[in-house]
Amino acid sequence: MLNDLSAINILYLLVSIIIALSIHEAMHAFTAHWLGDTTAQEEGRLSLNPLRHIDPMTTVLLPIITLVIFHVPILAAKPVPFNPARVKYDEFGGALIAAAGPFINLALAIIAALFLRVVPAGAGLGDLLSTFVILNVAIFVFNIIPIPPLDGSRVLYAFAPEPVQDLMRQIEPYGLFIVFGLVLTGVLVPLINNLNNGILQLLP
Repeated sequence: MLNDLSAINILYLLVSIIIALSIHEAMHAFTAHWLGDTTAQEEGRLSLNPLRHIDPMTTVLLPIITLVIFHVPILAAKPVPFNPARVKYDEFGGALIAAAGPFINLALAIIAALFLRVVPAGAGLGDLLSTFVILNVAIFVFNIIPIPPLDGSRVLYAFAPEPVQDLMRQIEPYGLFIVFGLVLTGVLVPLINNLNNGILQLLP
């Protein structure tokens, strides 16, 4: 589905991206608020409104360009800010905030897959749901990579020994460049594809 660059499938992809990333970031914000940090609320991010979370360049334009050039959509929304000093449970609270984003995408993929069971194959809604399922699984898999600043690294940080935490803090400013480099050079692609396919096969 994501390899088909027809106008309608690109539209389905954009709709799926906006919904999936908006809910992903909103879940970070709601979880942080639940754990006592009001930073996201103060910055207007405690909302499901996509306009609060999407960035025209990285959420809309970047995935289209990278899908056309590399056949892989690379995308990001505006990160939700939080203040670790205001979050309950210290590093473990930070891990819960981080995990909330990708795991809501996994939940969305499961829900959409259940709807697909009753939607006729080939129908417009069926194609949209298929794209939504694939995209949400991809967002889940990508974000659990334990390289800063991806969400998986926040979870790893909470349980890692001090030397590993020090290393993670040092590489965080360059983390996204490292991740994109590993993806675009193909180093991470087999692992990501295997995880994506494995999860998709397990969905109802």
